[in-house]
Amino acid sequence: MTPDRFFALLLALQTRRDPVTTTDLAAETGVSVRTVLRDLRWLQDAGFPVLVERGRWGGVTLLPGGALDTARLTPAERDQLALHGLDDRQRHQLGAAADGRRAREKVAARAAGTPGPLLPLSAVVTTDSRPWFWSGTQGLEPSALVGDVRRGVRLRVRYRRSTEAAPTWQLVDPYGLLAKAGRWYLVADRSGTPRLYSLERLTDWRPTATPRRLRPGVSLADAVAELTTGWETSAVLHIHGLLAARHAERARRILGSRATVHRPGEGPGPTPGPDQVALTLSCRDLEEVRQLLPFGADLTITDPPEARTRLRELAAEIVAQYAGPEPADGAPDPT
Repeated sequence: MTPDRFFALLLALQTRRDPVTTTDLAAETGVSVRTVLRDLRWLQDAGFPVLVERGRWGGVTLLPGGALDTARLTPAERDQLALHGLDDRQRHQLGAAADGRRAREKVAARAAGTPGPLLPLSAVVTTDSRPWFWSGTQGLEPSALVGDVRRGVRLRVRYRRSTEAAPTWQLVDPYGLLAKAGRWYLVADRSGTPRLYSLERLTDWRPTATPRRLRPGVSLADAVAELTTGWETSAVLHIHGLLAARHAERARRILGSRATVHRPGEGPGPTPGPDQVALTLSCRDLEEVRQLLPFGADLTITDPPEARTRLRELAAEIVAQYAGPEPADGAPDPT
């Protein structure tokens, strides 16, 4: 359990007098029900009086004497404890690192004083949500925008989509900010439709005097779930191939959930050889076949034919790029 989730779970229990379901706790802390159950067992083992009652009328209750001492926290510090999942770098980007650090320090004595020989989680767990080899956040800093987002007003944003040559102004109703895989996004409705706006391509914004108009009953977490689920499941093209088995783990690491490495006998198309596995890449358009170039001759696309054709064209472009004479020593490469 991360320190942020530890505090978020205890605060969620502390603010309720009636038992709360594990499903509600999972939604509030942003993890699965299985993870919540594991975290609750950890709290019980650490000496917190957490009562878990199973069954239709059951739930989770924090008994008296187990609450965090939040009396000395300022409203901003309480807000930081409730904001889970961010590491210190991301809190710094929001301009809130000091509040989060002070909040954790003020309640650390209670966490460190729990019975048993266990070390505090904050001493043995750290968080770094940046992708490997990430060069850092570029574009608009979230701390510059978060103030106007918290005012709850409509925003005019100047945004450049990846397929556009120049940015355009748009009127949006913001839900809030999303930190995902080292990048920041503005989550907002545009004409009643949820959108993700990468802060790397958001070049300017103007707050309006009009309150934001969100869809009834939709929270920031609801909008994020809708957008991310749709993004990951909206593939319209499936590229099948045979991959050298030694690259299976590398394919999972590079391609993530977009790739399916099939178990023996379950993949579509031709039967893999003794040292091969069947691979399926889910894409939105044909150009995403470029993601398979790092596997070179160790991957053979079997279907669809247009994917084979496009990869052949890309390979020919690479060959042509290096078909000329070698540049002289010290001379710039003509390409």
